[in-house]
Amino acid sequence: MPLTRSAFLQLAGTSLLGRSVFAQAGTLMHKRKVPSTGEMLGVVGLGTWQTFDVGSAPAERAPLADVVRALLDGGGSVIDSSPMYGRSEGVAGDVIQSLGARDRTFIATKVWTSGRAAGIAQMEQSLKLFHTDRIDLMQIHNLLDWQVHLETLRAWKKEGRIRLLGVTHYTESAHDQLEAVLKRETFDFVQINYAIDDRGAERRLLKTAADKGVAVLVNRPFGGGGLMRKLSGRPLPAWARDIGCTSWAQILLKFVLAHPAITCAIPGTSKPEHMRENIQAGTGEYPDAGLLKKMIAELGG
Repeated sequence: MPLTRSAFLQLAGTSLLGRSVFAQAGTLMHKRKVPSTGEMLGVVGLGTWQTFDVGSAPAERAPLADVVRALLDGGGSVIDSSPMYGRSEGVAGDVIQSLGARDRTFIATKVWTSGRAAGIAQMEQSLKLFHTDRIDLMQIHNLLDWQVHLETLRAWKKEGRIRLLGVTHYTESAHDQLEAVLKRETFDFVQINYAIDDRGAERRLLKTAADKGVAVLVNRPFGGGGLMRKLSGRPLPAWARDIGCTSWAQILLKFVLAHPAITCAIPGTSKPEHMRENIQAGTGEYPDAGLLKKMIAELGG
């Protein structure tokens, strides 16, 4: 039977107590299992929308290399991109190559076009941009022409050109369709929007993913930016200390990561200090059921 949220939080509270000393010392983030493979991924990754869409100047690239280095040093590996994100795939690929870090990264990107031939051409370009002969996770972006691309992804998986396949969306209005696709087909991952003020996925989608053994990546864990701007001028609540949070970003990430169906959250950043801050949200204890209710009442809208 799937693990309920309350049962997960009880187990997590117990198991994480033994790791609290290491968490306080700033060591590696927690990891969670990808159901279809058994591999373990750090619970905080890196999104590249807007933040990696930069030019080739050293002043633009150097901070991004420090961001990726911080992610890897903190025990993370997931770097998510898309052809939709301008130059982000190429920039991320160059940074990973410059760090000699391909074997330490879990590269996730997407196919975002219509038609079989166009999809193949786009994925071939992604392989070149990432300087690799295999993508860890190829996702059908926003369900665009998903039935056509799924056939190609299955073939590429058999050929070893991709390891895992997934499907994505970023709006609650698409959750019903995503759920139907997950029930109908076999995927390794689904990527969705989920945040303390954007909890529609809790209604059915997260349970469906857990029941089907599908790993979950969370985009927009800060609620798309509006909530973060709203909170930025407020002092942290007293209960933030109970879960080891020293920033609003950590509080919002801790809420997302408290859900047992979530495998990894992928907030975007171009600042190394923010990457290190995000990593800390993946250490220590998560809010229990009582605190989650308080967080929603105070922050969830």
